[in-house]
Amino acid sequence: MNEKQASVAARISELSCLPMAELWTLWDRYFTRRPAYPNRTHVESRIAYKLQEDAFGGLAVATRQRLEAIGAKHSKIKQRAKPREFNFAPGTVLLREWGEREHKVTVSATGLFEYEGRPFKSLTAVARFITGTRWSGPLFFGLAQGGAK
Repeated sequence: MNEKQASVAARISELSCLPMAELWTLWDRYFTRRPAYPNRTHVESRIAYKLQEDAFGGLAVATRQRLEAIGAKHSKIKQRAKPREFNFAPGTVLLREWGEREHKVTVSATGLFEYEGRPFKSLTAVARFITGTRWSGPLFFGLAQGGAK
């Protein structure tokens, strides 16, 4: 085992000794959101993978696609539809009437959606903010199947 491998192995073995607060700090460094039903084993294993990926690189794209295809072929879990890609030009404005008022969302230069001066990562987040309920953002804003081109 070389020095780099030993260092990564040591960091991974330390994960089991860390308090959850420190694990969440590491988690937030690698992931944009926390799991809906977290447990320590899951959190540790995902962080361990990311530590190895940082040190040694991730899977090749072809390998990842092959593994996903094998998993999909043998899975008994129904696959969810893949998220649609929307490629809006910066400055695009989306309008929707809801609750007796017009709601205006503008696409920022960074690809975020601005609503009432607040940035949102997705149209779905905007729709949920406006309605207070779970809505598909593309459905809420009346976008056609396949999205904006």
